[in-house]
Amino acid sequence: MPMLPKRMKYRKQMRGRLRGNATRGNYVAYGDFGLQALEPKWVTARQIEAGRIAAQHFLRRQGKIYIRLFPDKPVSKKPLETRMGKGKAEVDYWAARVKPGTMLYEISGVSEDIAKEAFARVAQKMPVKCRFVGRRLAV
Repeated sequence: MPMLPKRMKYRKQMRGRLRGNATRGNYVAYGDFGLQALEPKWVTARQIEAGRIAAQHFLRRQGKIYIRLFPDKPVSKKPLETRMGKGKAEVDYWAARVKPGTMLYEISGVSEDIAKEAFARVAQKMPVKCRFVGRRLAV
């Protein structure tokens, strides 16, 4: 089942705009390797779930997958062949705002080769260009 918030203060949001690079959530924090976004986009809850399933299917219950993004933006869409007006449409799906540099997924407990292959499969499901990154050790 796709992720969505338990409750919201307001049912509908304005679209807004994605500007700049990610300043938070842009490094490997939990796992050993990560999948980092390189362009701005909305990632839907279904796409996040498809990436999770692809990674888990490839890893076959070894290692741990961390999902670093959450779809908290309601996106509304008018039905087809509906006239303009009559208010804002109902929520169609939930999306996560992704800026360049945002860490999408992380993996721990597997080798680099396996993590690269798993993230290659996850990247196929994502609407953004991604790159494989490792953990940077603090000096």
